[in-house]
Amino acid sequence: MSAVEELIGQVRRGRFGAPADAEVSVGFVTRQGVRHSTRGTGYRNHVLSLRVGKAVGSCAVEPGAVDDDLVHDCVGSTVDSMLGHPELAVRVAALDAFLMAAMPHEEHATDSVRVPAGTSLEKSLARAGHVVDLLGVDRGQRVLVVGVVNSLLHHLRERGVRYRPCDLRGGTTEWGEPITDDADVEGCDAVLATGMTLGNGTFEVLRDAAAARGVPLVMFAQTGSAVLPRLDGVAGVCAEPYPFFWLDGGPTVLHRYRSPR
Repeated sequence: MSAVEELIGQVRRGRFGAPADAEVSVGFVTRQGVRHSTRGTGYRNHVLSLRVGKAVGSCAVEPGAVDDDLVHDCVGSTVDSMLGHPELAVRVAALDAFLMAAMPHEEHATDSVRVPAGTSLEKSLARAGHVVDLLGVDRGQRVLVVGVVNSLLHHLRERGVRYRPCDLRGGTTEWGEPITDDADVEGCDAVLATGMTLGNGTFEVLRDAAAARGVPLVMFAQTGSAVLPRLDGVAGVCAEPYPFFWLDGGPTVLHRYRSPR
């Protein structure tokens, strides 16, 4: 059983409250495309979000993978039923929302940091700096980066940290470096990975590989921001619940966890 499914089992057995008494009040998909000023490349994301009480849980999906009928069918359903949904993205988003409602970031994170107002690029760089701070790596060390975000690579380059960029989409980085689709931890001193690995089913393999090599795994998470702090084998999480930094030019907040359990 995967770590996510094990956590879902704990939630359904009442460890964090009663999921049968909590309902999904709102469901929506955010479709985003971005190309920061001065950047040569852009990208797009689709994110499924479900609201439970005051909390919004999210899971990134491949563009076009979730249709409006599926989202609408989630609304009014209990969290417990959504945790048994056949779509992994629905299970992750429901789990994220329920855990965020039960254990708010503001009360459980190690610290919370502010991303100042700014352009999309300014906010991306500010957010990336707070993420990279969690790694604790030194100049000359090497990081496997799973889920390539050029602003993260920018900060690693500035700090003299080498990296191996990995993403299922392939392509090249802003500096023309090839991006592999092989998340090989060999020769790396740390792993920095996106929460999207929860939604595409690759988190478990990545976590096991980092554990086998004895290197820390740090996550930057819009997907599953409240899920990852509850999973063993994660050294740090930069949790960014909805609304994400790219949705608003005003200030936004990140919640950071160190050695979460």
